[in-house]
Amino acid sequence: MDAIDEGILRELIKDSRTSYAELGRLFGLTRASIKERVERLKNDGVIEEFTVIVNPQALNKNVSAFLEVEVEPYRLDEVAIALCKEDAVESIYLMTGASTLHVHALVEDMKALESFVLEKVYTMKGIRRVQTNTLLKRYKSKRGGTRL
Repeated sequence: MDAIDEGILRELIKDSRTSYAELGRLFGLTRASIKERVERLKNDGVIEEFTVIVNPQALNKNVSAFLEVEVEPYRLDEVAIALCKEDAVESIYLMTGASTLHVHALVEDMKALESFVLEKVYTMKGIRRVQTNTLLKRYKSKRGGTRL
């Protein structure tokens, strides 16, 4: 990957719909050359996918909550799979520590969060402890991350 590839990535991160022709103008390359570079970045696994990022508030998801869910080790996969099926759950990660799942949930309001935690999470077999934190303000957010 060279400086031009890095520049192309920066532009596509800002707007993945930027055309190859526009990228070509920005970097002084032909549309075909840009297309070739983007295809290589996709084939090399640098670009995983092109997607749309939806504003949760536009869908009436006004509360963003992060749950640290400590689970009995032998029920870890079972609980993670069950949580994956919940509409409120955006992402789940296995964290280091005492078999802890880090769960990001988006819900309509605090009443919906209360319902999700009490009726869905607390009722699952194998849950040892749940710590819930709600987002007050976002300073930076980036999609993607390390693949282990």
